[in-house]
Amino acid sequence: MTRTELAAMLDHSVLKPEADVATIDAGIAVVRDWRIGFYCVQPFWVRRAADALRDTSARVISVVGFPHGLDCAQIKAQVAARAVQDGAHEIDTVINLGALKSGDVAAVALDLAAVVRSVSGVPVKVILETAALTDDEKRLACRLVIEAGAAFVKTSTGFHPSGGATPGDVALMRASVPPSMGVKASGGIRTLADVRVMLAAGANRIGTSASAAILAAVE
Repeated sequence: MTRTELAAMLDHSVLKPEADVATIDAGIAVVRDWRIGFYCVQPFWVRRAADALRDTSARVISVVGFPHGLDCAQIKAQVAARAVQDGAHEIDTVINLGALKSGDVAAVALDLAAVVRSVSGVPVKVILETAALTDDEKRLACRLVIEAGAAFVKTSTGFHPSGGATPGDVALMRASVPPSMGVKASGGIRTLADVRVMLAAGANRIGTSASAAILAAVE
């Protein structure tokens, strides 16, 4: 895989709550300089990122319900719709982890459907927080994401104390969704070796804050 091909698969992420405008602008510069495909930011920063990257091919992603996923469904839907109005091209929403762990399938389904419906035609990626789930819960979550009409399943926020992406979880997700659905590995991916492992496991999108270092390592 060439550096250009890999850059197109990266979601460069600047999501820490303390990130200030200089940090956001530094991320914009990384996306521009390395011709990265996607820039993932908190909803507050979507308009700034979208305006700054308007003359590039990069697409802006907004997280929703991040990092805990426990906003009510209507609020998640409103935030997603506003992010798209501000210039987001994709939405990364966090699944209602507490409802999923409780076996409240109806609540999870309602939550996912509300977000997908609010941004009709815009790809939605659903963050499962796989490190906090059993394998059966991961498979259930994948089924609910498929039924909701989302475009991707995604491993992790990168903020949960249980950990981030693993190749085993990526492989399980890839086996649990149709070939037409994307799998995004995110959380703790910092090196080119990490990226290669995740791609080999079945990911076709990578979320990372270490994009420049990863791309610099490509020969």
